[in-house]
Formats: sequence, C-alpha cells, structure tokens
Amino acid sequence: MEVYTTENEQLDAVRRFFSENGKALAVGVVLGIGALLGWRYWQSHQNASMMAASDAYQQVSEQLIDAKADDVVAAEKFIQANSNNYGVLAALQLAKYFVEQNDFAKAEQQLVLAQSHAKDESLLAVTNLRLARVQLQEKKLDEALKTLEGVKGEGWAAMMQDVRGDVLLAKGDIQGAREAYGKGIESNASQALAGLMRMKLNNLSS
Repeated sequence: MEVYTTENEQLDAVRRFFSENGKALAVGVVLGIGALLGWRYWQSHQNASMMAASDAYQQVSEQLIDAKADDVVAAEKFIQANSNNYGVLAALQLAKYFVEQNDFAKAEQQLVLAQSHAKDESLLAVTNLRLARVQLQEKKLDEALKTLEGVKGEGWAAMMQDVRGDVLLAKGDIQGAREAYGKGIESNASQALAGLMRMKLNNLSS
C-alpha cells in the first residue's frame, strides 16, 4: 500500500478512490440498507409466525385433552405444518394420546417425527426417552437401545439408564440391566427414580 506523506496526496487519493469506486459504494450502501430493512422485516415476520404457532399449539393442546377423531386430525396437520418447537411439543402430546389408546405404532410415528424436528437438546432427550419406551413396548429392543444413544447430557443420564436397564432386562441380559440400574442410581437420580431403580435391582437379586 502506498504511504501518503502530505494532505494533498491523501486528498487526491480519496478523490481517486471515490471516482473509481463511487458507483460500487453507492450500490453497496443501497444493498446494505435493503439488507437491514429485509432483516427487520424477516424478524418481524418470524415473531408474528411464532406467536401464531404458539396460539395454534395452545388450541391443539387443549383439544387433545379429550380428543375426538377430528381433534387428532387437526393435531396431525399442525405438526406437519410446524417443524419448530411447537410442532415437537404437539407431536409429543399426540404420541402420549396414542400410547393411552395402546396404539404404539402411531405413537412411534409421532415421536420419530418429533425426533427429526427437535433442535433443543432437552426436547430431543425427552423425545428419545419416550421413543425408546414405546419401542420397548413394541419389542423393538435393539432399536430402543440405539435410540437411547441419542440421549445426551448429565441431567438425563439417570432416566436413560433406567430405560436402558428395562430394555436389557427384556432382552434377557440380567447383568447388563443390573449395571444400567446401578449407573442410573449413581447419576444424580431424583429420590423417586433412585428408589424405583433400587427396587428393580432388588427384584433382580431375588
């Protein structure tokens, strides 16, 4: 880069720069303003969309409490149209509804859909835990173990080991189940969950 030693040389350099690049700068300024306005519009649109999704989710959630056939269809449509956290929450609630109806195949479908859309680590952990439990009910034991591998974070370790122990026990792996329950108890489990796993361990010993 040239070094300018006088004010005149610096001024001439500035003039040449604007003469040679003025059009490009003008275009850049226009594009910059356009991008800023576009960003603000996009943010406003996103906020409005999320508020609408929140209201729609609330309605779907209330309908699923005493769901009729039309309510289930409405929930499915909402989930398909929303790949955000509200769609995930609705899928979890609809899966719970199907479990209560003993329709584990449909529950699994909703949980797999929620799994593919969950971006939040906690939501993904909850989804994987529920999916593994449903797969256990369906006797898809190897798939359940694979699903449990997706449960991350120390806060979920105890619950994951509890379900893992149940799956291993269903596979006939008593030693593996015993180790899973033991790890679960040592993983900062809540008092209730730790008590449940101790009871399961005692049953294995008897």
